[in-house]
Amino acid sequence: MSTSTLPRRAFLAGLATLATPGLATAKTSVALEPLAILTSRGPVSFQVEVAADDAARARGLMYRKSLAPDRGMLFDFHTPRPVSFWMRNTYISLDMIFIRADGRILSIARNTTPLSEEGVPSGGSVRAVLELIGGRAAEIGALPGDRVRHRIFPNG
Repeated sequence: MSTSTLPRRAFLAGLATLATPGLATAKTSVALEPLAILTSRGPVSFQVEVAADDAARARGLMYRKSLAPDRGMLFDFHTPRPVSFWMRNTYISLDMIFIRADGRILSIARNTTPLSEEGVPSGGSVRAVLELIGGRAAEIGALPGDRVRHRIFPNG
């Protein structure tokens, strides 16, 4: 989950929880899009959900019990800005990959702590954040400076 201010984040999280009481067990059809990370070891492909509006970004991967190694969620902020994420109501450890507007990785928060409300900052302006299952970024050799290919980035 993300936001630039804590009160708004808490409000949106509350709305998402109230609006979707069965989210943890609901079976929903989600559109997936291709995304690739171009590492020094070669490209690695994923299928991602895109969170492109406030409600989807607030909900994020909350209440999920698992995430396949080839799946993720891409948070699109549309315009670059510093962001901070937290792990409220997120039961699985995640890697958070902060991506600049040009599609290059700015920073990576590895193996975040489930259920933590401590902020995980981007460290600068980013267009998007990719969440993968914890440890996956290290497995594929993803590093700051690597390029992410997706339709929202140039040459995506």
